[in-house]
Amino acid sequence: MYKIAFLAGDGIGPEVMAEAGKVLKTVEKKFGFKFDFHEGLAGGAAIDAYGVPLPESTVKLCEDCDAILFGAVGGPKWDALSSQLRPEKAILGLRKHFGLYANLRPAVLFPPLVGASPIKQEIIGNLDLLIVRELTGGLYFGTPKGREETGGVVRAFDTMVYTEEEIKRVAHIAFKAAQNRKKRVTSVDKANVLATSRLWREVVERIAKEYPDVELSHMYVDNCSMQLVVNPGQFDVILTENTFGDILSDESAVLTGSIGMLPSVSLGDKKPYLYEPTHGSAPDIAGTGRANPIACILSAAMMLEYSFGASEASNAVKQAVTRALDEGYRTSDIKTGAGKVVSTTEMGDVIVNFI
Repeated sequence: MYKIAFLAGDGIGPEVMAEAGKVLKTVEKKFGFKFDFHEGLAGGAAIDAYGVPLPESTVKLCEDCDAILFGAVGGPKWDALSSQLRPEKAILGLRKHFGLYANLRPAVLFPPLVGASPIKQEIIGNLDLLIVRELTGGLYFGTPKGREETGGVVRAFDTMVYTEEEIKRVAHIAFKAAQNRKKRVTSVDKANVLATSRLWREVVERIAKEYPDVELSHMYVDNCSMQLVVNPGQFDVILTENTFGDILSDESAVLTGSIGMLPSVSLGDKKPYLYEPTHGSAPDIAGTGRANPIACILSAAMMLEYSFGASEASNAVKQAVTRALDEGYRTSDIKTGAGKVVSTTEMGDVIVNFI
């Protein structure tokens, strides 16, 4: 039996999580697994109930589970709160507490969705890349950070910090991932300006020597942002730090036709790992049945593979998603070329039937 923490969060989070839950229950029946689901509060929902975005009860719940499936957090209701009480602190807190230092975000363009990508077909080609983002260092966690006023002048500051060890451990994950793909790593930095990037490049080059079968190249982040649009097929695995990875992974999501298509996993040295769709809480469509559950369903598929070693079941879920798209089923965000536009729950039902 595997215990899974379900943290649905806010906005469309509960809606897409419900469909991922249906998929996992179907996997139970077909492949003989037993999943024990435990629901917890995070983000705005936790703020409303407990006054904090990540209550101790949720952390304890996750500690007792084998994996964490996360929905989405945030919304206008909580925008006026202080930075320490923002709903987004829930996901940051989980990453820090469990030492989840590497985020893997695959960006794959399913052939039926070529028309949904804003990039011309002759440029986008067969998009299949993986972004490996360092997750617990850099500007998001560096200290000191804050805001002060002196002589009527307001000053805000964040600190970008990386240690050699932080870079080494995420680099190893990227190179190992590349060994099972096309054997290419593009390390993205800003070494012409930032001291942290110069250390990053030095350490990555050293680690690359341990993987002679993998080709390493370097690219400045501004150029990488451009290259993702003009020649995305050149990339296999992109390795980069926290802030750059946050931006580049959202850019890569657009290439696939919709951010509602991209899953992710956050890894550490020990379980539980955390799985989440890369989209936000989308409060403007919450409750309308228009949310795309595929990113959350594919996150559940990644869970089957990374946390439970169930590659056959994981592939069955991914193949069911592919078949649903092949047969023309679309949610509203990817309706280009649709045979039938379906709701959130209908898309989940279609995928379940194909499993």
